[in-house]
Amino acid sequence: MDYPLKKSFTNKPHTARSTLKAVQDIFFPRSCIQCSGPVEDSPYLYICKNCSGFLILAHPPNCKRCGYPFLADKILSKNCPHCAELNPNYSRGYTLCLAKKTGRQLIHNLKYNNGLYVMKDLESIIQQLPHLKKICQDAILVPVPLHPTKFRERGFNQSQAFAQALQKTLNANIQVKNILIRTRFTRSQTALSREQRKQNIRNAFALSANIKLGFEKKYILIDDVFTTGSTANACAKVLKKAGIQTIELITLGHG
Repeated sequence: MDYPLKKSFTNKPHTARSTLKAVQDIFFPRSCIQCSGPVEDSPYLYICKNCSGFLILAHPPNCKRCGYPFLADKILSKNCPHCAELNPNYSRGYTLCLAKKTGRQLIHNLKYNNGLYVMKDLESIIQQLPHLKKICQDAILVPVPLHPTKFRERGFNQSQAFAQALQKTLNANIQVKNILIRTRFTRSQTALSREQRKQNIRNAFALSANIKLGFEKKYILIDDVFTTGSTANACAKVLKKAGIQTIELITLGHG
């Protein structure tokens, strides 16, 4: 399976850049996305063996709201410091890795460096988190949408690509449906405070036209990074208002 599945989620300039990257990999040794060193004897294509040690995967147990892995013996449950102020419109949150060091660089490359070439490494990460299959079984994955302006700039929707990686790797009767649209352009959330993020994303999402919803199904929102949860919560609010009963969240990174 190539990424993305549908032509409407990519464009020709981006496809050309991805092809060029594949040709370069044939003639030149692959380099690590984190340290730029050669990738040898590593389970990943673009993460060297040393830097893979800084990739912290979110194995259970995890916070039920944001998916942050509890790395110590004490499980904080209701008092997770990463989402204590969040009143989620979804029932459960999961994440794949911490967005620190190698994890952060993986996400950065995917979003900003024409990074569909890292999808094989993302599939490898998914394979190391077997609990995801039960979570996604028979579910409908809903990527957080990009505004058309941002899509043209990036060339693809990274959340769409992530959803397709889950669909391909888990083999769990998963559907990927783009049932949300972004109704207005929003500035980057990166430098904004928690409250500014809420205001920035307010009323920025809506249901696509002529969408038929299966209210008995589980819908899982798919996003790239959980920081404060504002974006995912805004999307979940739209789904909840539409009458969907079971809404969960999976993010690629947390932090």
